[in-house]
Amino acid sequence: MPLFIWEDRYTVGVTEIDEHHRHLVSLLNKAYQDFLHHASPSELNMLFHELIDYATYHFSFEEEKMQARQYPETTAHKGEHDEFVRRVVEMHTRYQHREKILFLEILCFLQNWLSHHILEVDADLGRFLTAVPSKTADRGKCI
Repeated sequence: MPLFIWEDRYTVGVTEIDEHHRHLVSLLNKAYQDFLHHASPSELNMLFHELIDYATYHFSFEEEKMQARQYPETTAHKGEHDEFVRRVVEMHTRYQHREKILFLEILCFLQNWLSHHILEVDADLGRFLTAVPSKTADRGKCI
């Protein structure tokens, strides 16, 4: 059973962002399955880095969209991204140093954060991006 079950309610209405979210969920579920099947620490570490690298790529994509469209909540939204990266790096460092944090604890944090972020923060961004026409979308139209 997956850790994160994708549902239609996670769709924000922006194709690229929805595809990124689905891929993040897929990576999270793969890491969870590998954890359950006793993957080696090096395999889990590799999956973790793949997930974080993709999340960072996704955050950059969203932030470019927000800036290009002058999204009024850009600073707060980017702040959530920055806090996510800070927390995950801190948890992963603790995990690597064998402190009292389990890989499963990291995965649960990722699942909870992604769910909240998609349903609340990215949903607002999706509504904004689909409601406010892009300047490039108007090019080539006859008035």
